Amino acid sequence: MTSELAGVWRRMRMWGAAHAVDDLYQGLVPAVVPYFVLERGYGYVAAGGLTLAATLGSAVPQPLVGLLVDRRPLPWLSAAGLALAGLGVGLSGLADGYALVWLLVLLSGLGVAAFHPAAGRAAREAAGDSTSAMSVFAAGGSVGFFLAPVLATPLLAAWGVRATAVFVLPALLMAAVLFRARHRTYPHAGGGAKRAGKDRWRPFLVLTGVEVVRSVVFFGVSTFIELYWLRQLGASHLLAGAALTCFLLGGVGGTLGGGRLADRIGMVRTAQWGTALTVPMLVLLRVTPGAWAPLLFAVLAGAALNLPFAVLVKLGQDYLPNRPGTAAGVTLGLAVSIGGLIAPLFGLIAQQHGPQGVLTVLPAIPLLGVALGAFMVEPGRWTDAADDDDPADDDDPAPEPELVA
Repeated sequence: MTSELAGVWRRMRMWGAAHAVDDLYQGLVPAVVPYFVLERGYGYVAAGGLTLAATLGSAVPQPLVGLLVDRRPLPWLSAAGLALAGLGVGLSGLADGYALVWLLVLLSGLGVAAFHPAAGRAAREAAGDSTSAMSVFAAGGSVGFFLAPVLATPLLAAWGVRATAVFVLPALLMAAVLFRARHRTYPHAGGGAKRAGKDRWRPFLVLTGVEVVRSVVFFGVSTFIELYWLRQLGASHLLAGAALTCFLLGGVGGTLGGGRLADRIGMVRTAQWGTALTVPMLVLLRVTPGAWAPLLFAVLAGAALNLPFAVLVKLGQDYLPNRPGTAAGVTLGLAVSIGGLIAPLFGLIAQQHGPQGVLTVLPAIPLLGVALGAFMVEPGRWTDAADDDDPADDDDPAPEPELVA
């Protein structure tokens, strides 16, 4: 391995670790909300308000932050966002009064919103054209979601909601690492060179639709898979927790595997295959009898669902080469979080038909992603007619600082 290649993977490991720490705080909010209900006497509406605060804080601002990052790279922003994400959730357990808790959770979401576009742009700079390298960054987010309940549950059970203060430390330590590396991340932050290529908004909108579909399915499964094991399959709490763990672990493997597969068969084909494979895996998860055998399909469903994740992040930046921060803000932020906003609709289905009703409906949703995926285009395979027909592509992109791999 050459020293240059070793340097690429070293930087990608740093960004993957940072992404894991950042998304740990996104996963920590749903893990801690039940303890606020138990200890503080919050009602279900108040509990839902905390989840909404985190979602609003992280989802809505991310495209705006992406626009800001594309116009003026801010080398310190990813570190500041990560620190704010950890401080917000970490201090929420120490706060008195619902209004202050809600505000701290909102601030944590804003920290997540600041991190993703800046980190997504910097990670793409480090990864260059390697989807495998970019998958390390994307998989970090899956790892963070997985670790949140694993790390938080025993601490919250032992110490209550004040245990959230423990989670301030990882954010501050990782933020310090990113802050020290900021000049290596953007060595030409003051430059004015423009990246080659047009921004192609039509395929980017199609890609965003595929990511929204993926997000809806992810939130649907992760929210109701434990309840399905408990109430439909009659399993123990331990086995129900294992089902969620299997699904999330499959997601980590699928994210990493998708990056390697895309380097071999192409990004669009990988995204199409992953979306299509999600359908039979979800069907088998729902119809397989027993409480143990469906665990295999929980792993495979998570893997298939996340096979396109890193691909969609990189592909979005290829579609918008002059706006990598904006692309990351949408694919890592807004589109991913929309699934959380739609999740209450699954709650209505569960009220009427139980969690098994949700898992019965979910396999139909990726079919929309399969249909949208048919319109995705591999970067570089543009037709002249498509270029002429898309007025958005004719806009002169704003000068951007040069990105160096």
